[in-house]
Amino acid sequence: MIQHICVTLVPLFNYLSEDEQIKINRLAQHKQFKKNEIVFRPGDENLDIVALGSMKVFQLSTNGDEQLLRVVEPGGYEGENQLFGIKNESLFGKTLETTEICRLSKQDFDQVMLRNPQIALKLFELSAQKMIQVEKQAHILSMERVEERLANYLLDLSKAANDYRFSLPMKMIDIARYIGTTPETLSRKFRFLEDNRLIKRSGRRIIILNRDGLIDL
Repeated sequence: MIQHICVTLVPLFNYLSEDEQIKINRLAQHKQFKKNEIVFRPGDENLDIVALGSMKVFQLSTNGDEQLLRVVEPGGYEGENQLFGIKNESLFGKTLETTEICRLSKQDFDQVMLRNPQIALKLFELSAQKMIQVEKQAHILSMERVEERLANYLLDLSKAANDYRFSLPMKMIDIARYIGTTPETLSRKFRFLEDNRLIKRSGRRIIILNRDGLIDL
């Protein structure tokens, strides 16, 4: 693994001096996970940083189905709440592909915080941004029609990419879970958008052909 790649990727640490980043890297455990391996589960107290690959964060519904909350890509992380004493009672992290994780224990993170107290303010700022994403998903799930939810999801991805061409970050089954539907219904709604010349799709590649049409939908 490249020297201190984890901390240079993460907004939480990348503004620190190179010397401090190297110190943090020495504290971190560097682990590689295969596809579909569990990275963390309820009760864990670590900060897990994705260096390479990707990881989905989900919770289980009452009937045992996965409810997808977000996908964490390189530079992203999970577990910041546990570092401040808030227990993880429901969240799981599972890899979507071969993934490299840099892990800081609560004890090691406390050492970093003592040397760099400004990290606490940065962490609160980034946590607020994550809460906005949670609110976006809740907004999508509140929409009655699946095609509405899908159109909103695609518009968000386009906005994040700052382009009308982008790649879907998840498999169909995970997108279906994210917007609260089944893979079969999702496939029908994708075809509906394509048949109405709103989008063009090739595998995971999406081109928005009619942005105003998606907004109207």
